[in-house]
Amino acid sequence: MRPAFATLGVPGMPVGDVVRLAVACGYQGVELRAHPEEPVHPLLGVRERAAVRGQFADAGVEVLTVAGYAKVAAECSDAAAEAELAHELAELVLLAADVGARYVRVFPGGGGRPAERAEADAVRRLAAVAPLAGERGVRVLLETHDSHRTGVAAARILEAVDDPHVGAVWDVLHSWLGGEAPAVTRAALGRHLGYVQVKDVASAADLTPLRLGAGVLPLPEVVAALGPGAGGWLCWEYEKRWYPRAAELPGLLAAGRAYLARLLDGAGGVDGRDGHGSRGGAAGGG
Repeated sequence: MRPAFATLGVPGMPVGDVVRLAVACGYQGVELRAHPEEPVHPLLGVRERAAVRGQFADAGVEVLTVAGYAKVAAECSDAAAEAELAHELAELVLLAADVGARYVRVFPGGGGRPAERAEADAVRRLAAVAPLAGERGVRVLLETHDSHRTGVAAARILEAVDDPHVGAVWDVLHSWLGGEAPAVTRAALGRHLGYVQVKDVASAADLTPLRLGAGVLPLPEVVAALGPGAGGWLCWEYEKRWYPRAAELPGLLAAGRAYLARLLDGAGGVDGRDGHGSRGGAAGGG
């Protein structure tokens, strides 16, 4: 497994600064939050996309994910809204391919809709964008979040899509809030799992982000559920954007990477990339 951190924890930071921070703290990849208020978003021009890709490539830092905000299980009011959502999904895939990201993150967003209708819409929309993702070498990942926060719930959609270019992001906070044990989440997501978003909080009533290991989330159990020698990424999503009183992420990054390395060493998760069996990344989600 390879640790990662989120640009959501350093909102608005220029790409060059994100790259330097990742290198300085020993992270080897980045999940970029694809929002108009951030440096990288779907309206970015061709030259700017190439520049972003070059900055990360020159530093040897991988762009892990373009973290989008499309809600694939949401209700669309009419055909125009449906077309707009399809366009948003396609643009996220194209952006990811252009900046060299392997994944696109999307949300369920089913709200209070009947599960059967929400899931049918999600399946149809994900299946529709899968061919473009395949052409561009990108995988679209549904996050365990909001209306489908557990692995079991997300897997109902993914099993129905049944396409290798569609998978899951396991957000450990939301599966925990949904009352699902890490081993159950891992088993439910199975072959669909793309990577894992880790974080820590004080309680279910106080979701202010904390340094890894300082809260109540079962992070050791998550790593254990992934199994010895598991590949992939652990992405630290630190939601500073929504909790301005939280500590600044840059000062926590080195200790966070060391904490994840200890967890991985304890689980036998050494992959030979470095002394900790881990590779780093920066994530932008939330």
